[in-house]
Amino acid sequence: MLVVWQGARRCLSCSGQRTNQGHQFHQKHRRELISEKLDRYQLVKSRGDAASLLDLRPPRRLRKSVGPHPKSITNNEIYCYGELLHTIQMAGLYKDSKYFVDMKMKRPSNETLTSFDTFMSSLHNKPPTKRQVEQFVNETFELPGSEFEEWDPTDWKAEPAFLRKIEDHDLRQFGYELNSIWKMLGRKMKEDVRINEQLYSIIYVPNPVIVPGGRFREFYYWDSYWIVKGLLLSEMRTTVKGMLNNFVSIVDKIGFIPNGGRIYYKMRSQPPLLISMVHEYLKNTHDHEWLKQNLWLLEKEFDFWMTNRTVNVEKDGVNYTLARYYEESSGPRPESYKEDFLTSQSFRTAEEKDNYYSELKTAAESGWDFSSRWFVHEGTNKGNLTNLKTRSIIPVDLNTIIYRNARLLAKYNRQMGNETKAAYYDDIAEKWKEAVTIVLWHEEVGAWLDYDILNDIKRDYFYPTNILPFWADCYDTSKKADYVSKVLKYLEKSEIMLNDGGIPTTLEHSGEQWDYPNAWPPLQYFFIMSLDNTGDAWAQRLAYEISERWVRSNYKAFNETHNMYEKYDATVSGGHGTGGEYEVQLGFGWSNGVIMDLLNKYGDRLTAEDLFKPGDVVENAAPPQVVVSTAEWWFTRDGSTTHPVPDRAERITTCRAAAVPAAYSASGSPTPN
Repeated sequence: MLVVWQGARRCLSCSGQRTNQGHQFHQKHRRELISEKLDRYQLVKSRGDAASLLDLRPPRRLRKSVGPHPKSITNNEIYCYGELLHTIQMAGLYKDSKYFVDMKMKRPSNETLTSFDTFMSSLHNKPPTKRQVEQFVNETFELPGSEFEEWDPTDWKAEPAFLRKIEDHDLRQFGYELNSIWKMLGRKMKEDVRINEQLYSIIYVPNPVIVPGGRFREFYYWDSYWIVKGLLLSEMRTTVKGMLNNFVSIVDKIGFIPNGGRIYYKMRSQPPLLISMVHEYLKNTHDHEWLKQNLWLLEKEFDFWMTNRTVNVEKDGVNYTLARYYEESSGPRPESYKEDFLTSQSFRTAEEKDNYYSELKTAAESGWDFSSRWFVHEGTNKGNLTNLKTRSIIPVDLNTIIYRNARLLAKYNRQMGNETKAAYYDDIAEKWKEAVTIVLWHEEVGAWLDYDILNDIKRDYFYPTNILPFWADCYDTSKKADYVSKVLKYLEKSEIMLNDGGIPTTLEHSGEQWDYPNAWPPLQYFFIMSLDNTGDAWAQRLAYEISERWVRSNYKAFNETHNMYEKYDATVSGGHGTGGEYEVQLGFGWSNGVIMDLLNKYGDRLTAEDLFKPGDVVENAAPPQVVVSTAEWWFTRDGSTTHPVPDRAERITTCRAAAVPAAYSASGSPTPN
């Protein structure tokens, strides 16, 4: 297998030899930037030979400038690297390493560094004590949070219309409570941040934002997708427009959207959901003038991923272009400095440590920090953080998002009357869909699987994202019935519905937060919407059942603690998540957005509690019948209709009869159209 890396330190076209030319590849092997390809594009119909995406050549007028991944973008010796950062973080002053790097300097950075040099010189080559470091920090920095001022969103409404669609009184009240949380999560930057931006680690944006909550005091990229969806249901369109304007202004400045709103995040991104956010906004507002002004910036961000995050995989003599996460800066993550530094000590050389740091940051770019999903040890997903190989894994979800972005860019260009450019993005999407099918679809397993390019194998492990191509129609929809049938059988074997609190992130008990038993809101959303988008009655019924469990789990936790959590426990309804580098966070932006979306979609049917308990006698009730689907695990643990799940089958057949799709008869067999 030939693998050509975008952004690698070595030229893998030459068996990994260093280029010694300051390029990612030897000049003879260098791949042109997408922006260069755009100069020479001549639109032709696909020849059917699965040519690489990078064979596309658009005309000069389509070119939008996008530079290479900026190496100097985090050149900050206070918050990103250097002796001051190392000394303070290794002193362990705070439980969370992020606390220090969110502080504001009291004086300019050159004066701060001079003060630090004076402080260290006064110790006469002795290491400072924890108390001495603490005193220096107190004299030199202000506490986190000084960058914000009070903000009351003017577009907030106490009773947005979607709440009236919720039939259950308790869930409707739940929706009211969630709607009010937006005011607590709103942040507006002080004018001083704009004037004295060099004193802060925060990235200045002109418009207020809704943040996730807890330790996450600034905007985060992929969190914002579900926040935007919730805000639109709350009819806070002005706030959403401001957040989108913030994002495109950042793309204009640096070419992409960083992981979050701090300068120490500027070398990595997160799942590219900006175009999907815009899609939600346009559906709600029809603000085509905004699209007309900013479409080129959406394309610029798309180009960043094409230029810096793609890899060619050769299968049966054909190159297929797909995306992966990739970050290559050196040193520990500033926001987790001490933790990264200590775990790196198992590596001997500086090069090995830097490689490890890059893997940590790449995993953070994926949003799944951290998970056995990114472990590669002897071809398996076993191991620990030292076995991270995120840069060597082609993820199903990222490539599904890239496909969807290309489709949306084609749609938007067509709306703007630019048919040639629309066809260009359509070509990208078609080639991407083909690559996803050839490289990631596993016919025998019946699901899309991540691909390990180190070992040239598909990774046969359950993740909710294994069915995400359904969400974006990133497959041959003319064969939908076959795909759906295989996927439902795959889910049956995974036994994921044995968990009362939601769909688990993985089936691995690693202790990492993106592993079992944790269940994350964005993954519930993706899983539910993927099933629902198939249009298949049984898949949609499964989507409803998962939604019901998730909403009830969130409601139960909120009812008991009056908190929304960043993550939950898939094994216990109402339980919050555990594991990872920090304590479970409260707030919480994407949790609120997902629940609001599900209440809007299913609010006419959802109830806060079961109407009946197992064993209840229902007068005049017909004898319960076991309903059979193409995925029999819906009612059974072992796939057999003769062994229904205790209690569960009774509850479904007696209390959920209304949820049976109209297209199915009482026996569970499809009825003729």
